Amino acid sequence: MTDMTDTTDTDRRQTWERYAAIWKAEGATEKRALCDACLSPECVYTDPRTQARGVDELITYMVEFHGQVPGGHFVTTEFFTHHQRSLAKWNMVGADGEVLGDGVSYGEYDADGKLTAMTGFFAPPA
Repeated sequence: MTDMTDTTDTDRRQTWERYAAIWKAEGATEKRALCDACLSPECVYTDPRTQARGVDELITYMVEFHGQVPGGHFVTTEFFTHHQRSLAKWNMVGADGEVLGDGVSYGEYDADGKLTAMTGFFAPPA
């Protein structure tokens, strides 16, 4: 029987958590410093409210998010991966640790293990 373990599963989880940390980081400068480790410069982020193409547009959107939800960030509750793709279940958490919402995100990774596409699914606020 062939070993079905993908030795890059752990790497993808680490990449995903680095990406999640960008959402928590304060300000565009701090966010940008974290992007190189986990995002392709041409990445595409999509959720029910927007689509951001490239790191610059994504950082702008992340900063806007922090303006609406100060201290807001995402905590991964489950993570699945195979074939350079991942699915993450997460909670959106406020600065005080209160869970404000939940959702699911799909990711795609390039040959270097960096995220090229991130698609979030959640119920937008009314």
